Amino acid sequence: MNTEKNLINTLNVDRLGELTKQMAALKKEADAIKDNLKDFCMTNDVKKVQGALVTATYVEANRKVVDYKTLCADIGVDSDILGKYTTHNAVFSIKLS
Repeated sequence: MNTEKNLINTLNVDRLGELTKQMAALKKEADAIKDNLKDFCMTNDVKKVQGALVTATYVEANRKVVDYKTLCADIGVDSDILGKYTTHNAVFSIKLS
């Protein structure tokens, strides 16, 4: 019985390894396609690309990130100091629907 459980677990681990490898390859391919779509949409001022089964929507957003750890280390926190640690990042993404 214990040998049977070990065999099942061994097979499950191997299958998980196979799936993880496949998912990594698929993610790499999907990321490359997303990058191409983002470039196409930015260059051609396109917001949606219609496929036969799925629509890709190009989304632009700006993110602000505050380095609170560094900010808190400074102690005397006022709005001028807060602005010093705030960064702005443009974010472009593809959403499928």
